[in-house]
Amino acid sequence: MSTKAPRSTVLAVANQKGGVAKTTSVASIGAALAERGQSVLLVDLDPQACLTFSLGIDPEDLEISVHHVLTKGIDATEVILATEDGVDLLPATIELARAEADLLTRTGREHVIRTVIEDLRASGTHYDWILLDCPPSLGVLTVAALTAADGVVVPLQCETLSHRGVGQLLDTVHDVRRFTNRDLEVWGVLPTLYDGRTNHARTVLDTISETYDLAVIEPPIPKTIKFAEAPAAGRSILATSRTSKGAEAYREVAGNLIKRAATSK
Repeated sequence: MSTKAPRSTVLAVANQKGGVAKTTSVASIGAALAERGQSVLLVDLDPQACLTFSLGIDPEDLEISVHHVLTKGIDATEVILATEDGVDLLPATIELARAEADLLTRTGREHVIRTVIEDLRASGTHYDWILLDCPPSLGVLTVAALTAADGVVVPLQCETLSHRGVGQLLDTVHDVRRFTNRDLEVWGVLPTLYDGRTNHARTVLDTISETYDLAVIEPPIPKTIKFAEAPAAGRSILATSRTSKGAEAYREVAGNLIKRAATSK
C-alpha cells in the first residue's frame, strides 16, 4: 500500500511595495527554519533575482532558472541548487521578466507554481517548507504564488505610507480565494525595519492591525546595518551575524511560524 508523501507548508511572502525587507525576510526565515532541522525550499519569483544573489549565487552564471521551469516545462529538480545556508533554492534570472508575458496567454496560468510543487511531491522530493519570494507587483507571478500557497505573510515597514498597498494586496488575496485557492489564509503582517524607540512605529503597527484586521507576526524585525552586510557576503544574517538582534528576531519568527503551521494542519 503506497503512503502519500507529507505535505509541505507553502508560504507566499508578498508586498507589491519594494524596500520592505521582503527578500531579507525570505532568506532569514528560511535559514532559521533550516537551523531547526526543517527542510526548506526557497523560490525566487522576482526578476531582479535579489534572493538568488543574496544566497551567494550569481544569476548571470545560471543557464537554467525558475523561468524555464514555469514556461518551458523543465523539471524543477534539474534547477534547484543547494546553498551554504542549509536551504535549497529555485533561482531566478532577469529572464523571469519575460515570464509574465509568456504566461499571460496560457490557460491555467494561475496554477503554474502549484503544479511545480505538486510535481516535486510526486517525484518524491519533500520539503517541510516552501517559501515563495513574490515580485514587487500584483501580476501573474504573484497571483500564481498566492494560488499555490497555504498562507501569505506580508512584510511591512512601520512607516506611515508603507501600508497604502496592503489594501490592494488583500483585494488580490480575496480574488484568489474566490477563484483559484479558497484555502488561502493571511498569516499576518511581519513588521520589518522596526525602530522600537519611536512611538510612531508602534502606532503604525496598531493602525494596520486594526484597519485590516490582520494578525501581527511577532517579534518585529529591528532595523540594523547587519542586514545590508549579509547579501554582499552571499549568506543570510543568521550566518553573517549569528548573535545580532536581527538574527535572533528571525529565529523567533521561524519558531512562531512552525507553531502556526502545526495548528493549520
